[in-house]
Amino acid sequence: MTLIKSISGIRGTIGGSPSKNLTPLDVVRFTTAYGQWLSENNKGPLTVVTGRDARISGPMVHSLVNQTLLGMGINVIDLGLSTTPTVAVAVPWEKANGGIILTASHNPKEWNALKLLNADGEFINATAGAKVLEYAEKEAFNYAEVDHLGTLKERSDYIEKHIEATLAIDHVNLEGIRKQKFKVVVDGVNSSGGIAIPELLNALNIEVVKIHCEPNGHFPHNPEPLKENLTDLCNAVIEHKSNFGIAVDPDVDRLVFVDEKGELFGEEYTLVACADYILSKTPGATVSNLSSTRALADITQKHGCSYTASAVGEVNVVTEMKAVQAVIGGEGNGGIIYPPLHYGRDALVGVVLFLSLLVERKVTVSKLRAAYPSYFMSKNKIKLKEGMDVDLLLDQIRERYAKERISTIDGVKIDFDAAWVHLRKSNTEPIIRIYTEAKSELKAVELANRFVKEINSLL
Repeated sequence: MTLIKSISGIRGTIGGSPSKNLTPLDVVRFTTAYGQWLSENNKGPLTVVTGRDARISGPMVHSLVNQTLLGMGINVIDLGLSTTPTVAVAVPWEKANGGIILTASHNPKEWNALKLLNADGEFINATAGAKVLEYAEKEAFNYAEVDHLGTLKERSDYIEKHIEATLAIDHVNLEGIRKQKFKVVVDGVNSSGGIAIPELLNALNIEVVKIHCEPNGHFPHNPEPLKENLTDLCNAVIEHKSNFGIAVDPDVDRLVFVDEKGELFGEEYTLVACADYILSKTPGATVSNLSSTRALADITQKHGCSYTASAVGEVNVVTEMKAVQAVIGGEGNGGIIYPPLHYGRDALVGVVLFLSLLVERKVTVSKLRAAYPSYFMSKNKIKLKEGMDVDLLLDQIRERYAKERISTIDGVKIDFDAAWVHLRKSNTEPIIRIYTEAKSELKAVELANRFVKEINSLL
């Protein structure tokens, strides 16, 4: 059982002991700390937008968050069952002071989390996050008196509003997509993606085959949209003779495609394809994190533009995107960030950009994938033991490879001529992540195994 406090929010497993897991007491404590941070950085009445994914603990955690905010005198706009990007766009549209999304993203059903947003609908930065954690630690809380409690307003129309805004994005080829009459299979992992993605596709005159789209929180497979978890989707694409398949994670900020042959397009290549399309319309800089494929840099350079890498974490990608005025960016886990709508990973945006690219190129999904540089990635992890000094371990690795090109802005990334390895402590799980990429699957796996052995030898 685990409670993790990081740049990615307050995340933990439900039940057990307070301060060691995400219990009701912890939900109230961290919500109050966030409310206190808002109060000290804003004047006048405060408003917070809240929403949740469909995981089983969602209604309980959501209710605790809402009522805690009301108890602090903060008004709440409750979107109910929603998506992370939907809550994100709602915050500035409602002129709210912040937002809280109740989702543990790709984590299994026993997990939940509080993802904290600022007034722009973006994740709070490290400085603000540290302040929230400080308030939570001190517990010097002050709640509102009875005549000054907050008010609760429920909204059920925001997924529809989000879809409308997505369809209005520049360069989306609505006419071409609707004429094509695609047939698409959607795996919504029994969460809110089972609502949002089919509704978006219906608006585009696309025939939708739904699997695992009942938003009941009973995930039919591990909710992380990786190849080993998407067998049902791959089989359904073939069975229904569909043009392609779509998988999202429980809160709909990660997007993965399956081609017409039932093969994974590759989560790393979601951003590559969307960036390829946008760069053809609006040349400019691109950004992804250190753990993302080199293919984005290749495609960006092909368009005569510049690419930079950030530390892992959406807020880090967004910070770098703003610094270089990137036209598009994101993370290799299938997260697309397109600034004209908002600075946040958004699967709905990724879907319409990908569809527009398919229509323009007049190719199948498999042929589109074949047109991109081929890299293969291996994603591994080592579970952390209590008391393990991760920083010391990574320093030892860095010293061993001091003659190579090394980045230490987030863990240790070692760039070899035809491959790379990135070692870092996860923001969302008690693990060390070991990502490798090479020009063949065998070489990527061999490189990963080599570093797993090296790390184990230092434990």
